[in-house]
Amino acid sequence: MTGAAPGTGPTTTGGGRPEPTAPRRRDSARSRELLVRAAMELFADRGFERTTIREIGERAGVDPALIARYFGGKTQLYLATVRVELGDAVPADLLEEDRLRALLERFSQRGPSPSFQAAVLPNDNTQVQQTARTYLHERLVGPLRDRFAAEQVDRPQLRAELAAAAFAGIVLARSSGAFGELAEAEPEELLPLLHDLLAASRPAR
Repeated sequence: MTGAAPGTGPTTTGGGRPEPTAPRRRDSARSRELLVRAAMELFADRGFERTTIREIGERAGVDPALIARYFGGKTQLYLATVRVELGDAVPADLLEEDRLRALLERFSQRGPSPSFQAAVLPNDNTQVQQTARTYLHERLVGPLRDRFAAEQVDRPQLRAELAAAAFAGIVLARSSGAFGELAEAEPEELLPLLHDLLAASRPAR
């Protein structure tokens, strides 16, 4: 039986034992996913400004230096979290009961998302706030405006913004606990009341 050709097989040390293989590199896609997930959680809990790159790395279990390598910085990482939130599907409007229920349940469980907070609360980062406002209009205002326009309601944009603003205010008020009974109400209890409130933004037929 002939020996292995030169250059094939494991490299051995002087004692004939294979040399230890180099440590496997951390999977970059997995690291990105962990960083985005950690950033979404921290931005939701503390907001953009109060969240540090170091905290994101610690939450993700990833070297914080990789944020600059993979995303370019904290702002770009925030924008990546917004893209994850957006997804590709066009959402139903706020007057669709299933859509309204899903949002209520989500915000009740997790609180307002990072992009939601950045859109409606003061923010010193213009790029972050503009992206967040685009998110708000695409996900909440746009679908409702399209419904109103199809129904030939006057001022569909204004009416859609009015309904979205009412929804945003209620979400923030529930999160803050400023209104005790509102904060404690279950989503299913709140759903019909909120639906009626938002429906009042269009004229009665």
